[in-house]
Amino acid sequence: MTIFSSALNPQQHQRAIDALKNEKFDLLVIGGGVNGAGIALDAASRGLTVALIESQDLASGTSSRSSKLIHGGLRYLEQYDFKLVREALHERELMVKTLAPHLVKPVSFLYPLHEKVKDRTYIGAGLALYDALRGFKRALPNHKHMSQKTISEVAPSLRLDIVTGGIKYFDAQVDDARHTMMIARTAARHGAHIATRTSALGLLREGKRVIGAKVRLEESGEIIDVRAGVTVMAAGVWTDPLYDAMELKPGYRVRMSKGVHIVLPKEVIKSETGIILKTSVSVLFIIPWNNQWMIGTTDTDYNGDRNEPLSTAEDVQYIIDQANRVLDPKIRREDVIGVFAGLRPLVSTAPDAPTTKLSREHVVDHPAQGFVSIAGGKYTTFRVMAEDAVNEAVPDLRRLVPDSCTETLPLVGADGYSVLLNQIPLLSSKFELSQNTLMHLINRYGSLIEDLLEMIQANRMLAEPISRESEVLKAEILYAVTHEGARSVSDVLTRRTRLSFELKDSGLGIASIVAELIAPTLGWEEDKIQASIADYEKIVNREIAELETNLKVAINS
Repeated sequence: MTIFSSALNPQQHQRAIDALKNEKFDLLVIGGGVNGAGIALDAASRGLTVALIESQDLASGTSSRSSKLIHGGLRYLEQYDFKLVREALHERELMVKTLAPHLVKPVSFLYPLHEKVKDRTYIGAGLALYDALRGFKRALPNHKHMSQKTISEVAPSLRLDIVTGGIKYFDAQVDDARHTMMIARTAARHGAHIATRTSALGLLREGKRVIGAKVRLEESGEIIDVRAGVTVMAAGVWTDPLYDAMELKPGYRVRMSKGVHIVLPKEVIKSETGIILKTSVSVLFIIPWNNQWMIGTTDTDYNGDRNEPLSTAEDVQYIIDQANRVLDPKIRREDVIGVFAGLRPLVSTAPDAPTTKLSREHVVDHPAQGFVSIAGGKYTTFRVMAEDAVNEAVPDLRRLVPDSCTETLPLVGADGYSVLLNQIPLLSSKFELSQNTLMHLINRYGSLIEDLLEMIQANRMLAEPISRESEVLKAEILYAVTHEGARSVSDVLTRRTRLSFELKDSGLGIASIVAELIAPTLGWEEDKIQASIADYEKIVNREIAELETNLKVAINS
């Protein structure tokens, strides 16, 4: 028997809104990124009543604009931050093996060597330590040394005049936005109310104690009071303005560091593996992503619009220049088909320190009874951060609460994943779908594929791809609003799928098809359909204009 449903649909959204108006919660979570979703899951799985509010969509900020890697932070070894690396590697192993094997996949990287003896000894020792810090139960292979000849076969695009050899090692890869959404769905499965398009305006108080928040329902404009034993803020780069609005004195400030990635067609770089490069300020990843490459990232101070961080021509040129140090043929500016920028919320203690020197560890703040905030950290360690935040909040509830159990709690879809992989030939025959299609679905939904197969059985049209250039089925588009909390064309194309940067036209050609598919579930009339299409076109056209401007400036310079 299922007590709570993981489905995030319009009915669930309305129930969440009704609960916000009428119930008092143990925890009110502000923020629908990976940390907020993780906190909601941790608290709900301990038996607490939980509501999560997010002003936009799940993972609409930093949590959808990362390098999409679950990694230990190889570069943090150089900073002797062994605790952070060990913690991140432990979390990586958990996700690959147990918690989210349907979402988190091994990915290999090649570390090119330039000096035969010095580099191989130094880098090899670092990667040996990287492997050792994982412990004994390992989900990923150990690192492997490669000769120049082997590299010429594995990564023909690397310049053999400067690359004398290499070391291949493994990390993991994830669609960050989907992963965050699945965490939120798992929280809902354990009783949490998930309410997107709801903004925190300020705090409710009884004396010095915080007893909840004043919240605006963005789709109606209504302002309501939401009551909770503890309010936990996980607002990322919105932390500082929210602290100011709440009239609380923070124990820290958040500095924004901008990370930019460029997207290239697969054929531009010939390599069977990802590549990692050491730069003068950080590292650069050349990351395989479906039929593209993503290359990034930058790490620069940012003081602009939090909602729409923009890349610059300098950002794009920096990435191209760093990659071209080792690539032959070189990347051309006109090869770039997409650019996206995200903001890292770094905890700031030294006002003048460069962002590259700031700690990636998190900070939990408790400035008032009934209020806790968390900031900083790495995507990979979200579960640990969530546990720490809830542990800090629990004493304010003034009752006994069980310890965290998320270390052994798989996300929805993880159960039976390996069995499903074994059953692909059988499922292919039964549901008249290709094995490639089933592999695609299982690696996005795991055991939740049952929901999609039922939809396809009821309507075979949903088995059709949404575009000739993509594996994404029409069923997945519909599923995004029936089960995954999407409430707009942009939600579907940008975060539930990655069609916004995987398609050459950024999904503009299918925006109307998507709108028509999701309209009945969302109860849209024609005016709502056209408005959602127009909103998406506005976003894409702004990004296209930005890309064209950046490339034009780079070419002319």
